[in-house]
Amino acid sequence: MGKPTGFMEYQRELPSKLAPLERLNHWQEFDLPFSEEKLRVQAARCMNCGTPFCHTGMLISGMASGCPINNLIPEWNDLVYNGLWQTALDRLHKTNNFPEFTGRVCPAPCEGSCTLGFNEPPVTIKNIEYALIEKGFRKGWVSPIVPKTRTGKKVAVVGSGPAGLACAAQLNQAGHSVTVFERADRIGGLLMYGIPNMKLDKQIIQRRLELMVKEGITFVPNTEVGKDYPIDKLKAEFQAIVLCGGATKPRDLQVEGRNLKGIHFAVDFLTTNTKHLLDHQGAGVPALNAKDLDVIVIGGGDTGTDCVGTSLRHGCKSVIQFEILPQPPQERQADNPWPEWPKVERTDYGQQEAIALYGQDPRQYCLMTKKIVGDENGQVKELHTVKVEWKRDQNGRFSPQEIPNTAKVWSAQLVLIAMGFLGPEETLLKQLKVEQDGRSNVKAEYNKFATTVEGIFSAGDMRRGQSLVVWAINEGRGAARECDRYLMGETDLP
Repeated sequence: MGKPTGFMEYQRELPSKLAPLERLNHWQEFDLPFSEEKLRVQAARCMNCGTPFCHTGMLISGMASGCPINNLIPEWNDLVYNGLWQTALDRLHKTNNFPEFTGRVCPAPCEGSCTLGFNEPPVTIKNIEYALIEKGFRKGWVSPIVPKTRTGKKVAVVGSGPAGLACAAQLNQAGHSVTVFERADRIGGLLMYGIPNMKLDKQIIQRRLELMVKEGITFVPNTEVGKDYPIDKLKAEFQAIVLCGGATKPRDLQVEGRNLKGIHFAVDFLTTNTKHLLDHQGAGVPALNAKDLDVIVIGGGDTGTDCVGTSLRHGCKSVIQFEILPQPPQERQADNPWPEWPKVERTDYGQQEAIALYGQDPRQYCLMTKKIVGDENGQVKELHTVKVEWKRDQNGRFSPQEIPNTAKVWSAQLVLIAMGFLGPEETLLKQLKVEQDGRSNVKAEYNKFATTVEGIFSAGDMRRGQSLVVWAINEGRGAARECDRYLMGETDLP
């Protein structure tokens, strides 16, 4: 621990961001520079605890507490404080293949379980991680690592999201020849098309992909396995297969009027926008856009926030975000103690921008959509809602109960459904005869990742259900380890 009293001397400080109204004029990332000296001060706040929780990755009350990929956080914080940046980056890369992704989009469960966070603002772990990898790229410390020997084994990874990329990276380092198949026109899966450019600039993804190609990994976009690439050919050409296709089946809204024009899944809205942005270098607007429209986003998670931020950049007339759950508290409650993930209200970038533009938070809590009404042309015109309160039923489970006399009508010409995902698409799984569990996910035990078909493994959202990028990396690395063990009889992969 480089500064034993650092946590008592220094206050938590984060980089400033471009003002909300200013950043609405473009699609670029908006964090402003943060000096190296300030970063060292923030690293000095790390207590290097006798029993740190930040790197544990435990599940407590169903949510991650600590880093799911077990980043060696106290170690690289101490190294940063002492100015040993390259060594710190080496320690970070031991557990995390893509800190440039997690440093941008991870919600930082590590900070939620930081020991200092028990009674003070936690260490700025995520920001230090981001700074480490970006400094590494600037200094040329991040370069292709080409395996010295090849095993002669060929592995197919289906899906190029964070799980697929992590799996491919690890298998390649083990010496196997890895081919990654992606049905979209660009590699990256969720990272490419599920996350807007202002949260994760797509050049950052391309930067990493170019490294992976130099390391020997083959990427095949525009190819849907089981449709464009026959299953028999896949099995004949590869000694093992790892399924990392994600949980891409969106949860729908089952109400009257759902089939009206102007109602879209959030993932389609975000994908269309990013594809247009990349295809046209930011010129014009995509065919599916929110310009001059009253927008209602149904869903209060990260994807809903991304829809808010994207709609604002299109120049929407207004935007409202419906959330059926109650408004979270401002501080931890007694039933949500440290080191659990703090279930408190967070005002993310999309809400900040809406507040700056319209003067009010776009989120409406405890609101249930009852029906959607259209005009004479079959275009969505308005949503009818009712307020709800959450009460325990006879089995002790909470369920929403309608509150009388709270009906309301909302004007909308564009409705975006951001209610999460139900599980993986089943076409490929049925062709491979891979069994699914009760939630429709691929049936494969965690830490083994083997499906019910020999030689086929699965990782990420396709196996565990919709989750965090950092969990996808965890699973991709784990599936690579077990796949390597299957191919070679033993493994040195972590």
